Amino acid sequence: MTSGLDGRSVIVTGAGSGIGRAAALAFAAEGAKVVVADLNADGAEAVVKEIEHAGGTAVAVTGDLSEQAVVDEVTATTVERFGGVDVLVNNAGIMDRMSALADVADAEWERVIRVNLTAPFLLTRAVLPHMLAAGRGAIVNTASEAGFRGSAAGAAYTASKHGVVGLTKSLAVMYRKQGIRANAIAPGGTATNISVDADREALGPAALAPHFVNVGRVAQPEEQAAAIVFLASDAASNINGVILPVDDGWSAV
Repeated sequence: MTSGLDGRSVIVTGAGSGIGRAAALAFAAEGAKVVVADLNADGAEAVVKEIEHAGGTAVAVTGDLSEQAVVDEVTATTVERFGGVDVLVNNAGIMDRMSALADVADAEWERVIRVNLTAPFLLTRAVLPHMLAAGRGAIVNTASEAGFRGSAAGAAYTASKHGVVGLTKSLAVMYRKQGIRANAIAPGGTATNISVDADREALGPAALAPHFVNVGRVAQPEEQAAAIVFLASDAASNINGVILPVDDGWSAV
């Protein structure tokens, strides 16, 4: 079975680097038309140039996707340039400080939830009418190992990724009869540029440290991207509501 992605329109968030960049390039290699959405304008434009240099089609949209105006711009650009929205990849995310709940500042909580959970909610809500009108669509969210357990990150990040898991499953149930599928990958350790500003002497990092012995091999972004492309493709046409670990068996421990 072919991927069925040739000519389809794909939005990838956080596409200026890391897993998002690898996913944008992989979709373009399958013939998809890609909207490269990222907060970093230079990163987004660089990915568009990579895609175009390889003979693909892409456009960059930059801004904070937790803001409705940016969400509206991404959606409108995709529809106007590419005729609709076939695939949405909610990948953009940030880490917390590995803080235990009592040590989480309001600003840390609100920023992590806004970027990791509110932004996917807003963008998914914006594109759903276009998918419903077309009678089809594939949504792939980037969850995390922290969406399975409490020993992979701090309270804010863990709550946000559990939220992404719940959002994915709700979408799968609510819209399956309308031809829309929703799945997520749950990356384990992955070589990206996401930084962790943790106080190693605080309770959170100290409590989490013994559990990281189970992490396993660190993945490359391209390995995560391959799973994203698969879940968005026709090869996964009957896969819906799945949270797919891409973690070298960490979730099996």
